[in-house]
Amino acid sequence: QVQLVESGGGLVQAGGSLRLSCAASGRTFSSYSMGWFRQAPGKSREFVARISWSGGSAYYGDSVKGRFTISRDNAKNTVYLQMSILKPEDTGVYYCAARFKEQLTWPYWGQGTQVTVSS
Repeated sequence: QVQLVESGGGLVQAGGSLRLSCAASGRTFSSYSMGWFRQAPGKSREFVARISWSGGSAYYGDSVKGRFTISRDNAKNTVYLQMSILKPEDTGVYYCAARFKEQLTWPYWGQGTQVTVSS
């Protein structure tokens, strides 16, 4: 079992930056791929970014490419999402997720952290 706790959300003006953190506990963190997803009010959950278990590869949703960066610190069991040039449409609840290496599904989820971008 993997437990995930997100932090770092808040209110920011458009054009600003935020860094989200997700602390993981439980099994060996370095064996898990990590991802960030978000859900805006009235919309379905959307893929934001993911990073491989080795940290060697990162992938991004089209709407955040060039503005967001995912990274991980295996010594701290933490994954980060650096968000820059934020837009009002980035508003939503951001969720951290984990899966063992490159399995197809994401069985572990955090409780989410709210990000609100004002125009």
